Amino acid sequence: MDERAALALVGENLPAAGDDCAVVGSTVVTTDMLHDRTDFPDGTTRYTAGWRAVGASLSDVAAMGAEATAAVAVYGAPEFAPEELRAFLRGADEVCEAVGADYVGGDLDGHEEFTVATTALGETDAPVRRSGATPGDAVCVTGTLGRSAAALRLFPDAPERANDLFRFEPRVATGQAVAPHATSMIDSSDGLARSLHQLGEASDCGFTVESDWLPIHEAVREVADDPADERSLAVHFGEDFELVFTTPEPERAQAAGPAPVSVVGEVTDADAGVRLDGDPFPDRGYTH
Repeated sequence: MDERAALALVGENLPAAGDDCAVVGSTVVTTDMLHDRTDFPDGTTRYTAGWRAVGASLSDVAAMGAEATAAVAVYGAPEFAPEELRAFLRGADEVCEAVGADYVGGDLDGHEEFTVATTALGETDAPVRRSGATPGDAVCVTGTLGRSAAALRLFPDAPERANDLFRFEPRVATGQAVAPHATSMIDSSDGLARSLHQLGEASDCGFTVESDWLPIHEAVREVADDPADERSLAVHFGEDFELVFTTPEPERAQAAGPAPVSVVGEVTDADAGVRLDGDPFPDRGYTH
């Protein structure tokens, strides 16, 4: 099975699964695993790895419209080099501090490949799920798209710039701010295209998106080969950890949070499918 098929199997056997976080009372909880081979390109510092690994889970909390409270991580490596471990802990702690959460520890394990498994917790009495989009709602995204794709193109030749791009800010504050206006929400860790397909499946709807409305990170234009490559990096690569949400009140959502919010399209009926500039928008994105 590929990842999508495996996730479908999980959903069939665990009905509570399917959103960015599991909801237990007023608590939301999520866990992610990142590996050296697939998630940390050559040149990624341990500080960036700590920030990014913990930030990925905090982004799931943001996608539920929740307040982030705490995170823990399992750190597995072939050896425990003191300077690398200190840098990792500093990155993990500082990304938590950036969103008002606490980094409270975790576990250490010898492992043949540097691997991090993170769990993040949050609190909300009104979680935003993937299943509430309604035809006529606006489709919005926070921030800009493609920064992680640009970083990957810059590793390892421009490590300082690449590491800076890899350290995204989880949109926890903006997620809380737009939650009262959002009908559905997801983070863009798998890319805009795949995120829309996932929202469409959960909400039984379609989407139409306009490429001219997409907020593309300036670094993408620096590394892209041509306009087609630029668009592909922005919508299919993923790992941006921005929020993709639907709302009948786009103006209020745009004014609500600290991060910029762009309207990129509209929710349509399910039989219309997911479209970009009127053409089918392929379900292609980040695959673990």
